[in-house]
Amino acid sequence: MRSLPRQREPELEHDLARSPALGYEAPAEAGWVRCLAHGYPSPLARWHCHDEYELHLITSTSGKAFVGDWIGPFQPGHLVLCGPRLPHNWISLDTPNAGVPTRDLVIQFRHDPVAEAARQIPELGEVQLLLERARHGIEFFGVSEQAERHWHQVKATHGLRRLAAFCEFLADLADCTDYRLLSSVQMKGAEGDAEVDRINAIVNRITDNVAEPIAMAEVAAELGMSESRFSRYFRRATGNSFTDFVNRVRINNACHLLMQTDHYVTDICYQVGFNNVANFNRRFLEVKGMTPSEFRRQADSRFGGNT
Repeated sequence: MRSLPRQREPELEHDLARSPALGYEAPAEAGWVRCLAHGYPSPLARWHCHDEYELHLITSTSGKAFVGDWIGPFQPGHLVLCGPRLPHNWISLDTPNAGVPTRDLVIQFRHDPVAEAARQIPELGEVQLLLERARHGIEFFGVSEQAERHWHQVKATHGLRRLAAFCEFLADLADCTDYRLLSSVQMKGAEGDAEVDRINAIVNRITDNVAEPIAMAEVAAELGMSESRFSRYFRRATGNSFTDFVNRVRINNACHLLMQTDHYVTDICYQVGFNNVANFNRRFLEVKGMTPSEFRRQADSRFGGNT
């Protein structure tokens, strides 16, 4: 298991996530609404947050998603609107060795322009409640095909026509009644690029080595922190205690195996890092509200609807 350096060369979110080389549109080309499509793996697929809203549509692969303090599965058609400074990440678990050329269709936009315009244009008030809910992260159901058509229409246009296409997209999202809020708290995310980078490294370490034991004391020591200071630091950044976060990641991996394999529940327990079945069943019930066997029986209903 890789260790965590106390200090890394900062990988600036501003520079990384806005680079035209990674598919982002130049500011002069995009205006208020910016489009991005990228594959996986990608340097953009990391635990991070930013000042813009982000509308995120998965078009290929499945895996686990992190939105604020929520951890759950995703598959093609997964559509989420994240509010400003809400940390998020999508990690694919079934990517072929060569990767995939397109996994994400993304739109980003800033809050201030729409808030200021809504003061003068009453019709824009219809999206205010939608944007307020987005601070928790919103997952929409049953509109993925419509959302993909909207994305391509926005991407293909510029100027006033892009604004009109995007407003139509927002109107359909505001009208959607089949949705759920994801994060239980309105998180603000890590402060500063160095902290985001550090949290991303911790999250990746947990998710990349899910079956291996990992102690909070060990991680805290590597970062030069006391356990109590690290505990506060981690909870502020992720919305979970360190132990709860590890358990949620492991339970989510178990959900993937329950849906995608016919492995025995007992085998899955050990594959995802629990050392006894009773504790696994107890933690699974706490996180998912049902036993692993019940989850498997319900997995043929709407994907993710019981997570």
